[in-house]
Amino acid sequence: MRAGNTPTTHPHGETHRNPHPLRRTLLRVLLPALLTAAIVLPLTGAARPTVPAPPPATLTTPLTPASAYEANRKNAAEAARMAAAHGDTHRAAADHALAAPSRHLLAFDGRGSGQATEVIGDLTHARHIAVLVPGSDTTLDTYPRFHRAAASLYTALTHHPTESRTPTDTVAVIAWLGYETPATVSTTVTTTTRADEAAPRLRAFVRGLRTTAPAGAHLTLLCHSYGSVVCGRAAPGLAADDIALVGSPGTGADSATALHTRARVWAARGTADWVAHVPHVRAGLSGTGTTIGFGTDPVSAAFGARVFDAAGAGHSGYFTPGSASLANLARITLGETSEVTRA
Repeated sequence: MRAGNTPTTHPHGETHRNPHPLRRTLLRVLLPALLTAAIVLPLTGAARPTVPAPPPATLTTPLTPASAYEANRKNAAEAARMAAAHGDTHRAAADHALAAPSRHLLAFDGRGSGQATEVIGDLTHARHIAVLVPGSDTTLDTYPRFHRAAASLYTALTHHPTESRTPTDTVAVIAWLGYETPATVSTTVTTTTRADEAAPRLRAFVRGLRTTAPAGAHLTLLCHSYGSVVCGRAAPGLAADDIALVGSPGTGADSATALHTRARVWAARGTADWVAHVPHVRAGLSGTGTTIGFGTDPVSAAFGARVFDAAGAGHSGYFTPGSASLANLARITLGETSEVTRA
């Protein structure tokens, strides 16, 4: 059954005000479990001990990409050394890979679950820039899969056939792991708490990006899974031209208009994505100030986004080389909106 047509949800994505106290109680008790089961994957095991790492590098002012890359590579190399000394070979390998001369880190913090912002391409000359915002359970330990998604998009962009491109019309893709993502199996992943914490950081990053990138560069945010909740909370005032939500459980807003953004809002969900079974409801937990659920389905007519074709993509398949979803994400990034195939 399509999630947007559940008995507890209004056809336009709004939760019914059910006067029956027992049903209200059941909703509050069961909804966290329902959303957790729908949104998460059974990936996490026992909690890992804290991995030691140096504090983030002190960057020069004014900041240039080249100076940031050098400072953060050195910091990642030191983090790798400390992780290896601690006996965590997996984290040491992840940090070591990011310290390679070929990697371009605008930001790096190896402490805790870790954060990194990586550029693929020439940011200082890019006319089209995509910022990828990841979902739950993305950390330095799982970063390679996030990097693969960014690299796949960059390949699609640089091999994209279009008459509008010129030799100087370059592209850049930024993998923005700039917040502490919620664990895949947790109650946190069912609330906007982490997204509310991340939103000011994303907004500030995009604002800074506008000063670094060429004037008039086309900027697109590609937001996956819980990352779409982050983008939804950051959307008001966000200096982006396009926002694409893929595999989204919701944004915390009732409609694209309610995001209060000047950006074009896109959404897609593949037919093999289990997020289709997430109940699109939103309910407050009495006395906690916490809201469970993310509201209207972004691919529904009620939400009002520009829905594009993702064919048979699964939840982790939106950036698969050769896929319909990746081709459309490349078109959106390049501003070729008339070429996007709609669902």
